[in-house]
This record gives sequence, structure tokens and C-alpha cells, in this order.
Amino acid sequence: MVCTRASVRNKALYLSFDDGPDPRFTPALLDLLKAHGAHASFFLIGREAEKYPELVERMVAEGHLIGNHSFSHPRFNLLSMAEKLAEIDRTDLLLARFDGIRHHRFRPPRGVFSLALTLRFAAARRNLAYWSYDSLDYQRKPPAELIELLRKQPPCAGDILLMHDDSDCSTLMLATLIPEWKAQGFTFAALSA
Repeated sequence: MVCTRASVRNKALYLSFDDGPDPRFTPALLDLLKAHGAHASFFLIGREAEKYPELVERMVAEGHLIGNHSFSHPRFNLLSMAEKLAEIDRTDLLLARFDGIRHHRFRPPRGVFSLALTLRFAAARRNLAYWSYDSLDYQRKPPAELIELLRKQPPCAGDILLMHDDSDCSTLMLATLIPEWKAQGFTFAALSA
């Protein structure tokens, strides 16, 4: 892939992580981001945030965005609208305790959402969050293999990268890629709230 956005002034990449927080993997990822002065967006599963509030507190304290990834990570396409909204609302209430924000950006589990949910969010002036670049870290391939894929088809300035913090794969990948990307002039920012 060749980047064609000629007028991008800010060479920001938006790292985003789904499915955490996980006490086995999220702390090392946060340490790596902190060491590089990088900020990211964490789309949290509510039940995991409820179990590990200290990790959510750390994310907020270190300048990362926390977002809503549902309470239990169900298959959204199998839920009624009322069940979907209950998952979203329960997580928003929980996350508000950490950052005071009433409605968080919502990234649907597995990226699955319906037109009806999109219209509901639009009517409520709420943000659905998606990604523009998939790191494929959830495929459980060796990190070295995924690093090579990202080098062959690198993200472009402004891309929102999909990654996960429920394994060490993204941390292992980023330990190599963040310094390379920084050398190319990229910065790492959290999405806006």
C-alpha cells in the first residue's frame, strides 16, 4: 500500500487496543508506550475494567483515551437493540468513574455493528470508533512475521491501528516498530474523546 494523503501535516499514528485491560499484558504495553512518550486509545471490556480498575486508572493518568468495547464482548449481531444498548450503557457508567466522561467512543466487538445501531448513535450524536489499519495481531502469528507484514504495507499518517492488549503480541511488535516509526517522523496520539 502506498500512502496517498499528500496534505497530511501531522504524521500521527493512532494506536488503539481492544479487549483489555489484562493484568498479564497491559502493564508491559503501558510501560512501552510511556518509554516512548506515546499515547493510545484503549477500548475496554467493561467486566475487565471492573476487575482491574488500577490499570484503567493508570491509562487515564498517563494520558490515554479509554473507550467502550461493551461489557462482556458478546456477538453483537446476535443481540437485540435493547441488549446492545444495555452492554454499552453499563460500560459507559463504569468508565465514567475513571474519567468523568458520560458517553465514550464505542468500538463494537469484532467490529460488527448494524445500520440500526449506527442510526441510533447518529441520532444521539455519539461516536462509533473503527480502525483504518488492521495489525492482524489477533491471528496469533509470530510477532516477527506480523512485523514484516507491517513493514511491507506500512500504515499511513492518520491511520487508526487496530491492536489488542489481551496477549503480548502487540507489545512485542511495537517494541520494534515504534522506534522505526519514530525515526520516520511519526508521533503517537490518542483519539479525541
